[in-house]
Amino acid sequence: MTPRLLRIRGRVQGVGYRDWLVERARAAGLSGWVRNRADGSVEALLDGGEDAIGAVLLAARRGPPAARVDEIDESFGPRPEEPGFRKRPTL
Repeated sequence: MTPRLLRIRGRVQGVGYRDWLVERARAAGLSGWVRNRADGSVEALLDGGEDAIGAVLLAARRGPPAARVDEIDESFGPRPEEPGFRKRPTL
């Protein structure tokens, strides 16, 4: 159960990607956060069971209907500071 830090690139801002990911992550029982980045990407931290993280990662590769995901960079991340999953401000 190692947290995953994701950088999602493509058409992922202005298409409801963050709200969509919040719904998926909460439904899977994950903790963490999602935020837009100034470079046009979306960054997310997922923490929870490996199966739940895997399911959300698979969904994140498709994204919501208006999105186009070109690439997801995945690395190990820190544990979230708070329980639950939320949107954070743009960085």
